[in-house]
Amino acid sequence: MIQSPPSGASLYLRPIWFVDTPVGLAESDFRRLAGGLIWFQAVEARWTGADGEAGKAQVPLAELAQWQTGLSDAQAARVDALMAGLVAPRAPLTLGERIIRFDTPQVMAILNMTPDSFSDGGKLIGEPDKAADAGFAMQLAGASIIDIGGESTRPGADAVWEGDEIARTVPVIERLARSGIVVSIDTRKAGVMEAALGAGAGIVNDVTGLTHDPRALEVVAAAGCPVILMHTPSAGEDPHGGAVKYKAGAVGGAGIDLEVFDWLEARIAICLAAGVERAKIIIDPGVGFGKALQDDTRIINNLAMYQALGVPLLFGASRKRIVGALTDGVPVPQRLGGSVALAQAAIAQGAQIVRVHDVQESVQAARVWRGLRDAALVAG
Repeated sequence: MIQSPPSGASLYLRPIWFVDTPVGLAESDFRRLAGGLIWFQAVEARWTGADGEAGKAQVPLAELAQWQTGLSDAQAARVDALMAGLVAPRAPLTLGERIIRFDTPQVMAILNMTPDSFSDGGKLIGEPDKAADAGFAMQLAGASIIDIGGESTRPGADAVWEGDEIARTVPVIERLARSGIVVSIDTRKAGVMEAALGAGAGIVNDVTGLTHDPRALEVVAAAGCPVILMHTPSAGEDPHGGAVKYKAGAVGGAGIDLEVFDWLEARIAICLAAGVERAKIIIDPGVGFGKALQDDTRIINNLAMYQALGVPLLFGASRKRIVGALTDGVPVPQRLGGSVALAQAAIAQGAQIVRVHDVQESVQAARVWRGLRDAALVAG
């Protein structure tokens, strides 16, 4: 008999028992994840109680309806909502003449206009033509979105005045947007968002989930633009939040991944209440931001759970500390292999967007993955 949660416990679902192809399976035995090319046959139900009690159970999809009969009405409704989020196709983004579809993984390219970013700081700052050329090359290599930032968010980075941030990014945005390239602005500041959107940026990417600047949510809602909400433990000047301690995950599986889920779910609700369309919300669990290695690995290993939020999922771990930590301290310039491996792990759990420095290699890996999934769907 499959274990059930106590009445009143909070519920979460993570898709498990992935299959290479649905060919030959009964329709009641599998679901398609987020309208993409991934199929799963069961969910891991996890729960936490108000007293900290936690538990989990594996529930085959063929038995899900029967399992729900043992839940409270509120819990059964919660399961229905989470399942709807897991399977709902993600609406494409229409940005001018460009359409970004999410039934296949997309690559977002990082273009930093900063002197101090941990990987590529100082390479392009003050040279908008050279930076635009780099953006054109990224687009030709297969990037769907160019993410431009003018303030480093690495641990310990200095804050940047919004005027400087605008001066660093807007000239590059103007050059790329004129050519029809989809540009996102990586910023926490409402003034920078307004300037970037006015220059032709189509997406706002805020590492604080629109919590740092009190006007940020208003700006995004008024613009009607897509927004990427990333989890961070702090809305202050340091998005890493100092020494953050998350709940232990030893008993029943409660821990940071559920805390991040709750935070993102709450931010989505706030954005919806402010008038932001659900189809224009993208989430990012914020790997590396105020999180220890064990936190990041836990989030990545449970990444598919965030699909239950029903919006596109962005994953960004390119060249980050986790790669060095898992590879005996390999330096940042030598983290290509680990970065691609993490991006592939995210894609295999349904991530619709991977944010990367190494565009050509990441696009190639994503296209090979897509080709294999296409073949599995057609031929089994």
